[in-house]
Amino acid sequence: MRRREFITLIGGAAAWPLAADAQQGERMRRIGILTGIAGEDAETKTRISAFLQELQLLGWTEGRNVRIDIRAGAGNAVATRKYAAELVALGPDVILGTGASPAALLVEASHTVPIVFTIVVDPIGAGLVEKLSRPGGNATGFMQFDYSLSGKWVELLKQVAPGLTQVAVIRDPSSSAAIGQFAVIQAVAPSLGLEVSAVNIGKSGDVDRGVTAFAREPNGGLIITSGPSTVVHRDLIVSLAARHRLPAVYFDRTHVVGGGLMSYGADLVGQFRQAANYVDRILRGEKPANLPVQAPTRYELVINLRTAKALGLDLPATLLARADEVIE
Repeated sequence: MRRREFITLIGGAAAWPLAADAQQGERMRRIGILTGIAGEDAETKTRISAFLQELQLLGWTEGRNVRIDIRAGAGNAVATRKYAAELVALGPDVILGTGASPAALLVEASHTVPIVFTIVVDPIGAGLVEKLSRPGGNATGFMQFDYSLSGKWVELLKQVAPGLTQVAVIRDPSSSAAIGQFAVIQAVAPSLGLEVSAVNIGKSGDVDRGVTAFAREPNGGLIITSGPSTVVHRDLIVSLAARHRLPAVYFDRTHVVGGGLMSYGADLVGQFRQAANYVDRILRGEKPANLPVQAPTRYELVINLRTAKALGLDLPATLLARADEVIE
């Protein structure tokens, strides 16, 4: 997906002039944006709109002093790699990379163009930075969560459905971060009396077959980990959980808004606003190597009460009181 197509899709959220030339006497800067998800995805539009709005508040206006080039890989690894090289070839001042895979492809394409990443679980493991406090290269940005958060998903699932004895972890095998998330879940689950299995998701048929087979055994629940495929197939996963009456915990609130039971994760829209601040600092002369990678300082618990009732779950009052958002 190209820039004009994306700007059209997000409509009034970023309805700025599309003029190609800067006003006289002002230098036009160039910002690239690469996401591995489809540009028409509603949450993708919301997050990038927040990024663009924050840039405007910081003094960067499309058509006056900045040009925005947007590419969306729509879950296609080949296309995402192509777009990474394409954006680098445009000679941007900075590129925003959304997700570990797009960010890694950008770093692979250039060791000099400044890159700010978002929604990355393990920046060091993904080879994006040398250390969190001083990244050292041409990339810096914002972590989605620490691996330890994955253990909280297990605890929450057991809390809402105490009778569970097994859990299937839906994971994206193409995501390096999936290994770390699964390892933490495996470490925590036995102490809560849960046996863990994996459902690897690549194509829609993979997750359909995997969840259907898992659901044949009683007392099961799902944990959906972060990864490109679990985002691309978000609606299918939510519908499978409902069809097989499986309680499920997700890594992001978007799944819960779409009918999932509950999620525990960071405010990713807010993270894109933070990313705009890093882009602004880089445009004003700071180096990514000196900007520390930031981790979330708080996480949000979102519960869909309608889904809980449909599953016959009587959620503890203490859990509902802790929720940052309850969808009724």
